[in-house]
Amino acid sequence: MTAPRRTARDDRRRHLSQNFLQQDRAERLVEAAGLRSGELVLEVGAGSGAITSALARRDVDVIALELDPVWARKLAGAVRSGGVSRIRVVQADVLTFTLPARPYRVVGNLPFGATTAILRRLLDDPRTPLQRADLVVQLEVAKKRAAIPPQTLLGTAWAPWWEFHLGDRIPAAAFKPTPQVDGCHLVVRRRAPPLLPPAIADAYGEFVRAWWTRQHGVLSQ
Repeated sequence: MTAPRRTARDDRRRHLSQNFLQQDRAERLVEAAGLRSGELVLEVGAGSGAITSALARRDVDVIALELDPVWARKLAGAVRSGGVSRIRVVQADVLTFTLPARPYRVVGNLPFGATTAILRRLLDDPRTPLQRADLVVQLEVAKKRAAIPPQTLLGTAWAPWWEFHLGDRIPAAAFKPTPQVDGCHLVVRRRAPPLLPPAIADAYGEFVRAWWTRQHGVLSQ
């Protein structure tokens, strides 16, 4: 029997680690985020628009980022046809996108293959005005990040400024295509007050890396 021919869409899903969240789960994620009227929300990995659609029913301003140009174009068309003026769809990579200068929230279903890189983009510099992130990540990643005390170099480096909490477990069947692992709602909140001044983040990060290397010999993230 001949194997099914892979399409360009299949290739993009593999390359960009795309697993889209079902609408009901997207609604639950946005509801749990507890967004307040007038907030700015950066959506990471907008994809087919399930989370975007849920955000459109809240009184918030949204920048919806999608790396895949095909999905970004489709979503932008859907937003225009729906007359939703408070959502701006941007075809961009969050790793290089200029983050907002005003206080903002992040909501997103992160590409599983890029989770650590995206978390670093959002959290490495606590001087940015990010207030909270509600993210869908792999279950084991969520457990690792929410461990108390932190069990990794990055967790230790982020701890003075960010708190991590586990939300709902999301079964693999709630994604399309279905991944091999379950997901989880990971909540990241800015500490108020912080345990250390944000201005010393770079120096603290260097100290943590040096200490971690002496203690463990490897730079586990």
